[in-house]
Amino acid sequence: MPTKKLVLSSLFAALIAVGAWISIPTAVPFTLQTLMIFLALGLLGGKYGTVSVALYIALGAFGLPVFSGFKSGVSALLGSTGGYIIGFVLASLLYWLITRAFGEKTLVMALAMTAGLLLCYIFGTLWFATVYSATTGQVSLLTVLSWCVFPFVLPDAAKIALAVFLSLKLKRYLKLLQE
Repeated sequence: MPTKKLVLSSLFAALIAVGAWISIPTAVPFTLQTLMIFLALGLLGGKYGTVSVALYIALGAFGLPVFSGFKSGVSALLGSTGGYIIGFVLASLLYWLITRAFGEKTLVMALAMTAGLLLCYIFGTLWFATVYSATTGQVSLLTVLSWCVFPFVLPDAAKIALAVFLSLKLKRYLKLLQE
């Protein structure tokens, strides 16, 4: 991995952590984490954006308090909201796959981010329902969706729009850093 790409991937892993710390606590906290993930993907591309997300998760798994609420460790990943964190890697991989196949045009980026977010919602929601039901008691899918997905749809759509916009505006400055 080229040194500059490694540095930028590490920087975005740190920015994802900062985004996770800016949170409003709910069943699944509202954070700026997804905005930072989308920015990493939009600015670094699928490959190095995914490296950033994987590095962020590895830091948290190894005990650094990078998850929302300053949580860390494997227990955070195995908890009820851990599926959404793991879903970030799945979303990043899907973004990489889509943009590799169709290019990084604006519409493709936005659709790839949206598809990745949907995959994250699906994986995270199924994980949340499974863990919650096993530890607390049965809960309906509609209830889980009302806690974990419906409140996030509009804010996440705004984050995607902002990430695409900022990615397009900031890419030229990032190219200067890479030269």
